[in-house]
Amino acid sequence: NGLQLAALPTELSGVLTGVLLIASIAVDAWRHRARPAAAADIEEEFIVKNSQVAILCAAVLAGALIVAGTNVWLVNSIAGRATTTDPSAGPAPAPRKKTVIAMMPKAKGDPYFVSCLAGAEEAAKELGVELLWDGPTSLDAARQNEMVENWITRGVDVVAVAVENRASLSTVLRKARSRGIQVLTWDADAEPDARDFFVNQATAEGIANVLTDEAATLLNGKGEFAIITGALSAANQNQWIALIKKRLADRHPGLTLATIRPSDDDRDKAFAETQTIMRVFPNVKLVMAISAPAVPGAAEAVRQAARKDLNVIGLSLPNMNKPYVHAGVVQTVVLWNTRDLGYLTVHAAAQAAEGALKAGATSLTAGRLGKIEVRGTEIILGEPTRFTKANIDRFDF
Repeated sequence: NGLQLAALPTELSGVLTGVLLIASIAVDAWRHRARPAAAADIEEEFIVKNSQVAILCAAVLAGALIVAGTNVWLVNSIAGRATTTDPSAGPAPAPRKKTVIAMMPKAKGDPYFVSCLAGAEEAAKELGVELLWDGPTSLDAARQNEMVENWITRGVDVVAVAVENRASLSTVLRKARSRGIQVLTWDADAEPDARDFFVNQATAEGIANVLTDEAATLLNGKGEFAIITGALSAANQNQWIALIKKRLADRHPGLTLATIRPSDDDRDKAFAETQTIMRVFPNVKLVMAISAPAVPGAAEAVRQAARKDLNVIGLSLPNMNKPYVHAGVVQTVVLWNTRDLGYLTVHAAAQAAEGALKAGATSLTAGRLGKIEVRGTEIILGEPTRFTKANIDRFDF
């Protein structure tokens, strides 16, 4: 935890542990080579046991030094480098504290969130704030909870989280608010009372309606389709699915949702789930993937099966899908500008920390994005965009 509190990447603890283990093994091997071959068996056993104890002690000591060092680093990062002064000289003027924004994706290796990071870094540099970007390497609500606890302990100014599991994370976000930390959610929301604002990439209704209407157009208003989601617990995707069902009932009664399959935001799992759909639901004529890695995963399964009669659409990054769009395997990709989402989140977080963004606001100005609408406690990036063969090469993200 010392490493995380000191704002170091979570992988660093694993690297240091690995280095420590390798060093221990090397020392043990060297001692074995240096031992005389003629040593008696009983003496050899005694020496080996002593060497093992020594190595274990060295490992424990090294681990203690690492923890102590990172805790010292933590103190310096929170309190700054204190200096001793003459009491009679009076207090020195305190330097202006740089705003610290801790921003967490659902999974930091996901290309969708990597693209968001580019915009977040752009805004942080523009505003002169300190950006801490960290999160689980894969979908892990418990890990998100742990990392927010660490940020609370560190005393950051703002926590901005793309929420994997609304119920499990809302409690710790409420705790952050009770400690005076501004709390924003982005991409996926927590319970409304657990955060100050939600940076919404697009309205849930807008996303659901665009996807459903696109499916109806491709299927001429009738037929079966399947949805491949991310995690079954993902609050934002479950909301989209509920609104897709509503749109079907209101506008497209000829369409039937045959099944909903999880991909856990993994391209290979989406590939396997699409194969299952083709085998178990032969009448499905369209796969709607609502997780960024799931669209190319589903497309690859359709391509390998040579199913010219099966359409693929979904929410994803244009760059991930250009080959499939040009090949006619993916008909439409729907998304917002992910870089702009990261950019807007940092601008909103900075304004919340400074007190410029308060409850009741109806708009905010976010750098190159200009004036952005605020509806209640939701900051709306804008309407989603359709990427097709005709326009996809004009976009690079």
